[in-house]
Amino acid sequence: MTIHVVKPGETLYSVAAQYALAPTLLAGINGVAADAQLVVGQTLIVREPAVVHTVVPGDTVYSIARRYGTTADALYRGNVFLGGQPLLHEGEPLVISYADDNRLGRIAVNAYAYPYIDEALLDYALPFLSYLTPFTYGISADGGLLPLNDERLLAAAGRYRNAALMHLSTLTESGAFSNDRSSLLLNSEDLQQRLIQDVINAMQQKGYYGLDVDFEFVFPRERTLYADFIRRLRESLNPLGYPVIVALAPKTRGDQPGLLYEAHDYALLGAAADAVLLMTYEWGYTYGPPMAVAPIPQVRAVLDYAVGVIPREKIFMGVPLYGYDWPLPYAQGQTRAESISPQYAVALALRRRAEILYDETAQSPYFYYTDRGGQQHVVWFEDARSMDAKLRLIHEYGLRGAGYWNLMRAMPQNWVLLHALYDVETLL
Repeated sequence: MTIHVVKPGETLYSVAAQYALAPTLLAGINGVAADAQLVVGQTLIVREPAVVHTVVPGDTVYSIARRYGTTADALYRGNVFLGGQPLLHEGEPLVISYADDNRLGRIAVNAYAYPYIDEALLDYALPFLSYLTPFTYGISADGGLLPLNDERLLAAAGRYRNAALMHLSTLTESGAFSNDRSSLLLNSEDLQQRLIQDVINAMQQKGYYGLDVDFEFVFPRERTLYADFIRRLRESLNPLGYPVIVALAPKTRGDQPGLLYEAHDYALLGAAADAVLLMTYEWGYTYGPPMAVAPIPQVRAVLDYAVGVIPREKIFMGVPLYGYDWPLPYAQGQTRAESISPQYAVALALRRRAEILYDETAQSPYFYYTDRGGQQHVVWFEDARSMDAKLRLIHEYGLRGAGYWNLMRAMPQNWVLLHALYDVETLL
């Protein structure tokens, strides 16, 4: 696998010719149109096919998979342009295997999605996942379980044999995290027992595989109570065959100050749960100063601390599938960045004739542009280079896998990279 950075004057056809690759295949791998204009600094993933099948009348994804002794899911992973769908076109080349396969190992992959996700985005990603986690079941004002319209996501997970994780958070009816709700629950064993039974009932009724818990901004004084609640969940759910995962704010030391961090005791929660998700993203965020969403030095600092207090095989590393567009100059408390997809970021750079730059320290791409009103902007996002740097950390640190936040924005290159670097664990 090669990551090519577009230079001035290059086109999709000239890059394809440079690597002796069919332009349609290069376009398909990277989720761009065959006649698409390229942006200076844009990345293109180049892979070398070993066996290619050309679609003929009567072919189906399943018949082709049988012919070559593989699976439909494997064809979807090797041909992301199919979008996880069995629709084929006569004369279309499908890659059966790649000559540059040199995977680092097998990992588990989780991803989050809201119930209203676009069907095409969902189908695109599902062949690459071990788990799908619909977001989110909340906690009501009286400590009960707020419902989620998750049926469509669960049906989709079933079609692709993904294990579905029920997501439990302190998100309220208004869509905000509430430490008052978590406090109400954590200080009442009766409410906890009732909620646990509600969770079990929902999981059994809907066919969930396990539970993912995400309590944010828990009061620092309830640090031990929160770990006790996670332990109680695990003791109740494990005998029924359900694992319990807990999300952790990105800490670099045990005594890190701040409401987001103090109640997330890595050692206690790591011991209480079957696995953890490190939320290693949002350094660059909606109301913060412009910077990379997940700069590699900051991600490494979190991992360095985490592996010292939590077994590596329990850790999922959070991976962002989005970027931000900040108007400039930035004013604290006033500037609000817009969340955008990596695909949109490249299209925006093309439209505004911006050159994509790359921060070698953060290992993230960015660019500047001026909008029609004369306002200057800076955009930080993810590309093949930044995702490659992140995904390789999973192998380097010996982690269990990746947890993507979230599937609501398109990034075809991520799935190509994931397939090139790892085999994905399947549980069903």
